[in-house]
Amino acid sequence: MEQAFFLADAELQEALAGLSAQADVWVPASDARKPGLVRFRRFQPGLTVRLDARSLVSAKEVLFPRSETLLRFTKEKDLSVPAGHRIHLDDARTVRPVVVFGCRPCDARGFLTFDPVFTKGPYRDPYYSERREKTTFVSLVCRDADAACFCSAVGSGPADPEGSDAQLIPVDGGYVLRPVTERGAALLEPIGRTAAPEQIREAQDVLDQVGRETVGEGSLTTLAEAFRARFQDPAFWHAHIDKCLSCGLCTFVCPTCYCFTITDEARGLNGERIRSWDACMFPHFTLEASGHNPRPSKVERYRNRVGHKFSYFPARYGQVACCGCGRCVRHCPVSVDIRAVVRDLPAQEEAHA
Repeated sequence: MEQAFFLADAELQEALAGLSAQADVWVPASDARKPGLVRFRRFQPGLTVRLDARSLVSAKEVLFPRSETLLRFTKEKDLSVPAGHRIHLDDARTVRPVVVFGCRPCDARGFLTFDPVFTKGPYRDPYYSERREKTTFVSLVCRDADAACFCSAVGSGPADPEGSDAQLIPVDGGYVLRPVTERGAALLEPIGRTAAPEQIREAQDVLDQVGRETVGEGSLTTLAEAFRARFQDPAFWHAHIDKCLSCGLCTFVCPTCYCFTITDEARGLNGERIRSWDACMFPHFTLEASGHNPRPSKVERYRNRVGHKFSYFPARYGQVACCGCGRCVRHCPVSVDIRAVVRDLPAQEEAHA
């Protein structure tokens, strides 16, 4: 560990306040009215920061808001064209630097699924891309995986640095902060003091211990061909999915789901174009103007969800579109387990006939 800093527990609030002077700092925090509900909130002095708890929803909404205005428009009567209007567009936006502090490694890794879709190729999304370029991720090495977690099964791990700019490593009395990128090093130096040799050794012991842990059984990264073989097996999909409610909760809590819809909302001659989260599990998501729906049933919609994450996305981008955070398993109201579905793909069809 070539470079490391130490941040004491008692200095956390002061350090976050210092960062807030330079950037919008988002941290996992609880609500005073609902202490058990942890989600990412913009830091303010006195906020109850919960580095010890998993957030209900990932940090996805920091870079990809639940609802955002893409542009504003104003219509103006054009007297030179009696039946027409002039339309004035305003897409001016100010993007401040952002620090996501205390997310889990799986949350930071989740944005590696967004990046090839929104920042590369012929259709670059300027809204996401500008936020991405100005965001620094400080992830917390995870030491409390539960039965729903399966990061190792998708090629990651509880100390995975991929996607992070720096890591927080819990040690006695606080955290050792380890830079992963140059951006992370520049962020950490002002808020921490150089870690003592014994703190560095303790942090390295934590990394070694966590690095040996396997979170989740087997591997879910090489089942694209098995999915294709199962595509036309209705008995298999019904056996796993009949209890699904199509509530869409799994997609909203997922760090790698990026489905959205766009609406124009106007009042009089003024209006906004708004992008909002949507979900492939909703019945109307693929409903066409003609009335035809290519995925009319929940079984077909969930099959598409599995296919996107473990077959279509890997074929196009070379990685599964899942970070193994376990939120979809942990919070599903009827306990649909995507791990069980994917693991069963290679099994004999007779087992589900």
